[in-house]
Amino acid sequence: MAKKQFKAESKRLLDLMVNSIYTHKEIFLRELISNASDASDKLAYKALTDDSIQTKRSDLEIFVTVDQEHRMLTISDRGIGMDKEALEANLGTIARSGSLQFKQEMEEKRDTDIIGQFGVGFYAAFMVADHVSVLSRAYGSEEAWLWQSDGADGYTVTQAEKEAPGTDVILHIKPDSEDEQYSPFLDSHHLQELIKKYSDYIRYPIRMEVEESRMKEKPADAGDDWQPEWETVREVKTLNSMVPLWQRRKSEVTDEEYNAFYKEKFGDWEDPLSVVYMAAEGQVEYKALLYIPAKAPYDFYTRDYEKGLQLYSSGVLIMDKCADLLPDHFRFVRGVVDSADFSLNISREMLQHTRQLKLIAGALEKKIKAELLRLLQEDREKYEGFWAAFGSQLKYGVVADYGRHKDLLKDLLLFWSSKEEGLTTLAAYKDRMTEDQPFIYYACGESAQRIRQLPQVERITEKGYEILCCTEDVDDFVMKALGDLDGKPFKSVSDEDALPQSEEEKKAAEEKAEAGKGVLEAVKAALGDRVKDVRASAILRSAAVCLSTDGYVTLEMEKYMRKFEKDSPMKAERVLELNPDSPVFAALQGAVDAGDTEKVEKYAKLLYGQALLLADLPLEDVAEYSRLICELMA
Repeated sequence: MAKKQFKAESKRLLDLMVNSIYTHKEIFLRELISNASDASDKLAYKALTDDSIQTKRSDLEIFVTVDQEHRMLTISDRGIGMDKEALEANLGTIARSGSLQFKQEMEEKRDTDIIGQFGVGFYAAFMVADHVSVLSRAYGSEEAWLWQSDGADGYTVTQAEKEAPGTDVILHIKPDSEDEQYSPFLDSHHLQELIKKYSDYIRYPIRMEVEESRMKEKPADAGDDWQPEWETVREVKTLNSMVPLWQRRKSEVTDEEYNAFYKEKFGDWEDPLSVVYMAAEGQVEYKALLYIPAKAPYDFYTRDYEKGLQLYSSGVLIMDKCADLLPDHFRFVRGVVDSADFSLNISREMLQHTRQLKLIAGALEKKIKAELLRLLQEDREKYEGFWAAFGSQLKYGVVADYGRHKDLLKDLLLFWSSKEEGLTTLAAYKDRMTEDQPFIYYACGESAQRIRQLPQVERITEKGYEILCCTEDVDDFVMKALGDLDGKPFKSVSDEDALPQSEEEKKAAEEKAEAGKGVLEAVKAALGDRVKDVRASAILRSAAVCLSTDGYVTLEMEKYMRKFEKDSPMKAERVLELNPDSPVFAALQGAVDAGDTEKVEKYAKLLYGQALLLADLPLEDVAEYSRLICELMA
């Protein structure tokens, strides 16, 4: 029989579908099983309105057969089947889908969730097969037809024989080459993995004869010297779960089942911290099963980590990690989302960015925040465990996108409190503030203990004000991004105006600065371009020296950027502050008055080194610093 040409535009179109649309060759199995499921759906739906159809949903199944010797792989169903006209219409015309036509016909009668809308999934078979046969018999017909094709050159349709209605898709798998290995698609273990990955929740049983090794039963008359023996058996197994956990009512699923699903699905050995179940109706219908892990994966804070939720459409895995459903600040969440309302692209491997997708992503974000707030309020110990693992990620979320998400995340933040000696929320800090406290104070340092020792802290604690201890490099950015909390500004203890001054205090400070002007100029000359300026400090109490900055960039910001880029252009303009009331300043004054420039230079370098150490910054010349101490002691 002469070959018929495909009705699509050209050989190039089929070549495009086989080689460009699908990212992974293994997708072909998902597509063929989905088509078999669609065919079963069609028969099941028709049976609801046609009493002559005796087939029940429970009678329908999908069978996968492997013939390694002849390199044949067959996917069979007992569904609606196709006659000659349907075979030519659906398989002879690329991108014409019988499923889409059926869905359109049924939309007014009842809801359907058939996903084979584009009519190209079948042609994925040519990615792995050099010859494809489709043997089909329509339900209610006695005739069977055989469609065959080697690819873009065309196809033939001939009359054939088939015992029962349904369709067999028979693939002759390509031989292996240096560039591509096709034999794994004839390996039953690999096929089981693919079915479990992509088609685990197809609603019909997917069955395959598999070979397994098992221990023989001990004979009743075996003696004490009997040794266990293994035997190889072949049996037909159902490979898919069929009913997803998230499709069952929450009341019907135990915590143990939820936890077991999480550990198996996402490869974690520990139970999740929390489980979130969602079933939404309305503008868009979907179900979601979300997990908040107890601990961060080893690569979570690296570029290698991929965020995303598993995306299903009517139980068929479409994407393993759909990043668009999770904002970066909640990238730690694992889980699945299933909806028939997703707008898929032609390969069903990616989503088109639609209003439905945005609606679902927005709802998931709110639900995740609500669950974290619940943990914070009802199970503080659990939340603090979460914070230890993922608190930094929430902080990065505050800073990202120019602080766009700060209002969403601020209620979830925790900082160490100098007054409570433990972690506190921002809201709890604000509730403890005294009426006269002008700002929400914070200080940055390596640890809470080091922060207590900062000279800038002394004047704040003297007033009895609470300080938030910021021990991560990103914290200074966080405070700047937050700006204020309900009208109360955040203020670093290092800022000169952290404590408002009266006019008398300002005048006294100006007089001290003027009186010590000679000392300040001499120290600046000794340090050169190491500092932008040397000033009489208004923030020091008992300490002699500290380091502050001019401008927006702080020392903490500079340290943070250096971690990512050693030659970062973000540099703080350093200011050395001297306490004009300290004995050290008096000693400097004496050296300046005596004209001892060498001593002034030594004192200046020593004080600058002390300021660096107090600020958790490395000494620029450790050997010089050590030598200066020894010389002054001698």
